[in-house]
Amino acid sequence: MALVTSKELLTKAQKGGYAVGAFNVENMEMVMAVIDAAEELNAPVILQTTPSTVKYAGLDLYLANVRAAAERAGVPVVMHLDHGSSFELAMQALRTGYTSIMIDGSHSVYEENIEVTKRVVDACAPSGIPVEAELGKVGGKEDDLECKDGGYTDPQEAAEFAERTGVSSLAVAIGTAHGVYTGEPKLDLDRLTEIRKVVSIPLVLHGASGLSDEAVKESIRRGICKVNFATELRIAYTEGVKETLEADPGVFDPKKYGKAGMAKVKELVMNRMKVCGCEGKA
Repeated sequence: MALVTSKELLTKAQKGGYAVGAFNVENMEMVMAVIDAAEELNAPVILQTTPSTVKYAGLDLYLANVRAAAERAGVPVVMHLDHGSSFELAMQALRTGYTSIMIDGSHSVYEENIEVTKRVVDACAPSGIPVEAELGKVGGKEDDLECKDGGYTDPQEAAEFAERTGVSSLAVAIGTAHGVYTGEPKLDLDRLTEIRKVVSIPLVLHGASGLSDEAVKESIRRGICKVNFATELRIAYTEGVKETLEADPGVFDPKKYGKAGMAKVKELVMNRMKVCGCEGKA
């Protein structure tokens, strides 16, 4: 089917008490694996690209891959810009045809975050494209994204931020981090509960790669409607490729180790979709 926007998927998820899995994709094989997993589980799905991924191949090429795969599929698929780093990049994604856009002004001061977020929301509104923003700072490093000192989201600031910007969804900082965890993360779930009480729009959890199933499920019970997974997919794909080459160093056909990487990614994505509770919700 044709690409859909994230707003319709997240609104349904919020009402249904589950979350939609959002998966960062780096190549055609990962796109196919994620959508194949969604089809097998009859689950809605969000595919994402970060600024560094976009820099690698371009918004148009990634969109073309996802759009072609989505049109073959029978489940709703969203193409989302993850961690849009500037107003200009957000507008490029809008013009290219992305159906969901994140503007990440969390590295700026509060008022500047509001200002750039509202600019993107206002620009996307005529096209009906929903906008995700971030308040607080999700720590860690992934791609070119780095935040050494994560800052937790303040519930009252979150309520004001949502009202003043008009965003469709809000990523909150409750102790998760991008990249690979070096120890067990301690999530401030009570903070999430307080944010949910005063913010009515869908909430987003970044940095979910490496979290336990129970941590993800509890976050969803407390109001998370979209869960982002990135690092895990890269690790899974790379493991499939490595295993193939180690078993047969003479392999030179990319399709052979590409299929192995796809199988690993599909298995992981299906697991994460079940944890999010979006199985059968397409």
